[in-house]
Amino acid sequence: MRLPLPQEMDPLFRGDDGRADNPYLPRMPDLFAGFEPDAAPDPIHDNAPLADRLRPRELADVVGQEHLTGPDGAIGRMVAAGRLSSMILWGPPGTGKTTIARLLADAVGLRFVAISAVFSGVADLKKAFAEAREHARVGKRTLLFVDEIHRFNRAQQDGFLPYVEDGTVTLVGATTENPSFELNAAVLSRAQVLILHRLDHGALCKLLDRAEELMGRPLPLTAAARDAMVASADGDGRFLLNQAETLFAVDLPEPLDPAGLGAFLQRRVAVYDKDREGHYNLISALHKSVRGSDPQAALYYLARMLTAGEEPLYVLRRLVRMAIEDIGLADPQALVQCIAAKDTYDFLGSPEGELALVQACLYLATAPKSVASYKAMGAAWKSARETGSLMPPQNILNAPTRLMKDIGYGKGYTYDPDTEHGFSGDDYWPDEMAPQTFYTPTDRGFEKRIRERLDYWDGLRKGRE
Repeated sequence: MRLPLPQEMDPLFRGDDGRADNPYLPRMPDLFAGFEPDAAPDPIHDNAPLADRLRPRELADVVGQEHLTGPDGAIGRMVAAGRLSSMILWGPPGTGKTTIARLLADAVGLRFVAISAVFSGVADLKKAFAEAREHARVGKRTLLFVDEIHRFNRAQQDGFLPYVEDGTVTLVGATTENPSFELNAAVLSRAQVLILHRLDHGALCKLLDRAEELMGRPLPLTAAARDAMVASADGDGRFLLNQAETLFAVDLPEPLDPAGLGAFLQRRVAVYDKDREGHYNLISALHKSVRGSDPQAALYYLARMLTAGEEPLYVLRRLVRMAIEDIGLADPQALVQCIAAKDTYDFLGSPEGELALVQACLYLATAPKSVASYKAMGAAWKSARETGSLMPPQNILNAPTRLMKDIGYGKGYTYDPDTEHGFSGDDYWPDEMAPQTFYTPTDRGFEKRIRERLDYWDGLRKGRE
């Protein structure tokens, strides 16, 4: 008698009576009796949304993701080899994750099945895996695309594993959230994480060019308004095409300028000067003025952006980035000021709340600068990638059970706050790894005090050695 395979005993395939839904136990008649090959996908109708009508027909048509789809990219290489590995597509909305998944299936001849973690549950997964297994029996492999995969809970994510491992499906998950935080380690170990970039100005303009070609007429916008609409999309191609579709649907007597566009779309759009200095140039000028400790210039560029109609929350996000990238622990209050400015703006709105942006901007521009935290992050991330999964020393491992204590977990741990100096000097690094130095504080601002503390602790540590 043949024993059932592990996936046939998977919890996702167990009914209320506890029996596994597999061909080796009594079950309903075969869903695929009279199996026929996949039918051709429904054609895209003329009344379909513009974004659907402009979906690329091949990977070469995908814009903004050439680092993945090009000949030297991870996806390009897999397609050239004719074999896909499971992958997680991580990127902002409107960057082409669903489109790439569909085109991948076409490129290597796989059956494409899509489900959304927002609307799907265990029953949908059971059906998808059962159908994939039946198709595999007649030589048709399945690419299972799971949109918003991070919305599945940990147990549901674990349910994918046996079907990915035995090749029943090639999993392509899409997420806008950091996979390291939202997906199980077991899933990540079986899938390659590919990062999609937010669409840049050139890629978004190319989408508008294609839309105008399809519609047979240009958008009713001045050149400045067209650039303003591209900038307001914030890298989201789907959003941009939806805005374009709204404009194509109306008959305007004359092209809209940036102010007219903002009023028509009920969305504040940044204005671009006649010399074409726009959104990205201004935010770059603001950032570098803050970094260069010039509060007067910083305030000028902040005013330029806000009076042009820039979204205050966009500016606030960039100010927060400046606080952690260019100031860091040289003045820890810089980040506090920015978050307080965001809360104040949320509470007051415009125009009163914009004074909070001014205060945060001036605080950052006059704060001591340091990239020690930024450099420390880069060095620590590099070391983590190179050293893999080294085990921490046993003395600092958690020991919630008697067995863990018996094998040495937590043995010899010193509770630092209860020591004479509040500092034990213990070695917290993996046994196979020498202590490293990632963070080197400057002698500016609050980091000067941090340096003094580190020097003091180094002295105690050397004394103990």
